[in-house]
Amino acid sequence: MTVEINNESTIPVDEGALLRLAAFTLDSLHVHRDAELAIVLVDEGAMEQLHLQWMDEPGPTDVLSFPMDELRPGTEDAITPAGLLGDIVLCPQVAIVQAEAAGHSTLDELLLLTTHGILHLLGFDHAEPDEEREMFGLQKEILMAFARTDAAVSPQVTFPRLRSEQPASEQSTSEQSTD
Repeated sequence: MTVEINNESTIPVDEGALLRLAAFTLDSLHVHRDAELAIVLVDEGAMEQLHLQWMDEPGPTDVLSFPMDELRPGTEDAITPAGLLGDIVLCPQVAIVQAEAAGHSTLDELLLLTTHGILHLLGFDHAEPDEEREMFGLQKEILMAFARTDAAVSPQVTFPRLRSEQPASEQSTSEQSTD
């Protein structure tokens, strides 16, 4: 699969870890090896413009996903056809704030946001409670499996619980994002 990463932000990022996670996630979801994904990291100003333009919401957000060919997850017996999965836009500055609030590293937060973005590209959503349980459960499952196989993930990382499992006062902004 082709994963292109372009860091246009002023924040250094472990692009190799993002690439490994993207490949791991797509493989886990049985996406064709010829599928294409782009991950772009931008500063707050650029993210704010995109957020306003595409979501009609002010301020920067953590992650935006722009699906292209509307691919869906495959199965072991029937992988997703090849195609353009789409683009994920991440804002490292927002990830830094969210990582501090969650008590894990910025890289762990960016890995979470990348997985979240890929799931959106594959048609998952979290607008309804059932959708949220499915998406956030799968997101956590993928991240924990990746953490067992990749040294870039902090050994003590615990990725966020579902919003429905948390009091509103403890919900991180990454779980409340409007991606």
